[in-house]
Amino acid sequence: MPHETTSLAEFQAAFAARIRHPGLAKRPAGVNARRMRVYEKLLFNNVEGFLLACYPVSRAVLRQRRWGKLVRGFFYEYRSHSPLFRDIPKAFLDWLSASAQDLDADFPFLLELMHYEWLELAVSIDPAILDMSSVELQGDLWQGEPVLNPTAQLGCYRYPLHRISPQFKPKSSDVGLFCYLLYRDEGHVVRFVQITPFTAALIESLQSARVTGHALVQGLLNQIPDAHARNESLLLAGQAALEDLRGKGVLLGIRRKK
Repeated sequence: MPHETTSLAEFQAAFAARIRHPGLAKRPAGVNARRMRVYEKLLFNNVEGFLLACYPVSRAVLRQRRWGKLVRGFFYEYRSHSPLFRDIPKAFLDWLSASAQDLDADFPFLLELMHYEWLELAVSIDPAILDMSSVELQGDLWQGEPVLNPTAQLGCYRYPLHRISPQFKPKSSDVGLFCYLLYRDEGHVVRFVQITPFTAALIESLQSARVTGHALVQGLLNQIPDAHARNESLLLAGQAALEDLRGKGVLLGIRRKK
């Protein structure tokens, strides 16, 4: 209960400050120390639990001491504007990206790794529904308009994120990009696929345009220097890429004509 000389608002502010950072804020007058510790641990552990569920690899790479320090800093500094628990992992990533945490020396890949891990959550909670009523499953992807799985999310990074672990922590990025496609299948399972930058460009174009598969591939080839010399083989490669994406459930088929 609030001390008799303290207003309710002052007591609540002091109570919240103590929960956010027990090492800095004093325990409010009149509050039992043991009970205060219960609240301190309960709220912190709840927040950390949502972060652990989203970032298991990042936590393993950082190890407990470094991870705990970051989570404690987030818990102390961040002011949430969303009532949804599922928004906590993205808030942590945004806070870490904007804060002055010195992570580059030991973990230059960390923000990319965390974004990659967060994408799995984003895809799993995406409200998009696979509406198959307007899709022709076995339609000609080359002559028709391919329909992209609406939950598909692209991520292209400088590091081979699928290989990172406590045993493999790259100090510098490789040449080129590592592209990944995440999507939710009909069984509501999140799938991961490593793809080439060219396939990533196909997906990105499909997210913003309704064109035939042939026009899609040809449009991308027109942007590649000297591609005309290898046009036929590249077109076949693009056609094969589209069929492969359909086999994986990334492309649902073609848009049914009304």
